[in-house]
Order: sequence, then structure tokens, then C-alpha cells
Amino acid sequence: MVWKRFASFPSLSLMALPLLMGFAAFAAPPREAPKPAAAGKLRYNRDIRPILADNCFACHGPDSASRKAGLRLDRLGDATAARGGRLAIVKGDPVLSEVVRRILLPTNDPLRMPPPSGHKSLTDAQKRTLIQWIADGANYEAHWSYLPPRHAALPAVKDAKWVRNPIDRFVL
Repeated sequence: MVWKRFASFPSLSLMALPLLMGFAAFAAPPREAPKPAAAGKLRYNRDIRPILADNCFACHGPDSASRKAGLRLDRLGDATAARGGRLAIVKGDPVLSEVVRRILLPTNDPLRMPPPSGHKSLTDAQKRTLIQWIADGANYEAHWSYLPPRHAALPAVKDAKWVRNPIDRFVL
């Protein structure tokens, strides 16, 4: 309906297109957080980093000015280093990991993480995911932008005669 008004004015149509596309982006339904693969192994970039980024990195991330307790969870060396006789993450052992102890504390406990004052909370599924990741060895990955690109598997097609090059498989 809005587009018809601008259609008679070609220059206005071209100017309005980015604006309309911007509105469409905001009108799109919110993107859901990625869910861990049921049968696959947990991956840091896909399954763990989003949980930590949303709930932990504000206080325990790369910004040294806002870091609390000297704990940095975004790097393996810092997350597994001993601090005051305790280890935030013990690879392969969630029972000894202080992170697990803190996320499982009662809501009213002042040591619970993330703290209620931060208005963040972990769902039970997120807690299970973190615990499973630590039990699996707490393997960190470099940020996705530092990983070399990998070739995607070519999709199967019904009409192989139509395909003349690999891109055609994606188009079809």
C-alpha cells in the first residue's frame, strides 16, 4: 500500500526503498538463541559463548574497567587459572568448578551468579548446557571471525540435470 504511493515517483521510490527495508528488519520476529545440537557435541562459539556473553561478560569479560573479582571468562587461560585457591572452570570436572557452584546457589544467596542486581538469570537449560560443556572438557574456540572459512556441504537436489555448477545447487 505504501509502495504504491511512491511508485509514480521513481526517484522517491529508490529513496524510500532503504527506509522500507529498515522498517522490515525491525518488524521481523526476534531471532531465537541457537539451541545446542541434541546428539552433537557442544561447541563454544555456538552453544556457550552466547550464554556467557548475555549473562557473564559484562562483569567477567574483556573490559578490564568493568571486570569484577579479577575473573575473565572469555579466555581459557584466565577462566582456568587459580584465584584464591579456587578455579572458576576445572576442565572435565563441574563439581570442582566455582562457576557451577555459583550458578546453582539459591536465588537469595549473595554469591549467586549472575547476581540478581544485574537483572540477568540463567535458565535451567542454560545451566545444564554450561555444566555439560565443563564436563566435556570446557573446550574454547577462537572467535568465529578468526576461524578459517569452511566449505559448506552442497545441498542435494531433485533435478541434477539442471545443475551446471555448484552454485546452482543452492539456487535450485
